Amino acid sequence: MSSSTQHTPADYGKVAVLMGGDSAEREVSLNSGGAVLAALQSQGVDAQGVDFRAGMLAELAEAGFDRVFIVLHGRMGEDGVVQGALELLDLPYTGSGVLGSALGMDKLRCKKLWTGSDLPTPKFLQLRSGFDAAAVVAQLGLPLMVKPGREGSSIGMSRVERVEDLEAAFNAAVVFDEMVFAEQWISGGEYTVALLGGETLPPIRLETPHAFYDYKAKYQADDTSYHCPCGLDSEDEQQLRALALAAFNAAGAEGWGRVDFMRDEQGAFWLIEVNTVPGMTDHSLVPMAATEAGINFEKLVLRILDTSFDGVVQ
Repeated sequence: MSSSTQHTPADYGKVAVLMGGDSAEREVSLNSGGAVLAALQSQGVDAQGVDFRAGMLAELAEAGFDRVFIVLHGRMGEDGVVQGALELLDLPYTGSGVLGSALGMDKLRCKKLWTGSDLPTPKFLQLRSGFDAAAVVAQLGLPLMVKPGREGSSIGMSRVERVEDLEAAFNAAVVFDEMVFAEQWISGGEYTVALLGGETLPPIRLETPHAFYDYKAKYQADDTSYHCPCGLDSEDEQQLRALALAAFNAAGAEGWGRVDFMRDEQGAFWLIEVNTVPGMTDHSLVPMAATEAGINFEKLVLRILDTSFDGVVQ
């Protein structure tokens, strides 16, 4: 839970906004970071953008920052590596710690954790080179999804409708990560729930004419629709919010983030993944949910920056 203390711009000190990085989500991160940086500066915070690449840790340590706003998406930023380095530098940072970040980035292990916690997530199988495609389809059915285990923004993901296409989907995913898995396809509505300071924000329902909410649907298409309010009745919405919070906490995530769901044709919700550093442009999902809750973009970034005080003696 984030501190409820009201902070002045001076309280934050000199803030590094870490963005860019070396992952496949570099461009998305630069866009998010630019929006966060502008919002913080507009509120009088002494914030500086840092295009953080491998080998820059010493430079960061010597720059005299007091805290860090992490807007690095993907590996080497969202996966616990930078979080661990900042712990060693004794630099407070936003969002989840090492464990929650690592589990959030590792979709396969997060699904195993949810399964062991009796939280609903679609059936899945890890795929290794030489796998038996017919056996995978026999267990998961068709269509199914193939995903890299540790990528975001739907990078490397494929919907597979024929058993003979499964190997090609595996090859497309393994380019990004040697850990690849297949997941049961859930037909139905797609929802996402943002979390901030231990509370859920209004859920969003997504609609896209694409086969699924892929990279193009997220960042390039003009035909993706976002519904907030999401259209659920109050009982179903409360169930969705409670499940999001349970999944977020089970993964050890903290501060802020987003949990994605599918809802099947029988009305059951299924956990897909948790995002511990979601997109942060003014058109991204977390800011959209915050706006519905009466929190504008500038106030949202301050609320997220407040999570850097978690666990810090004031």
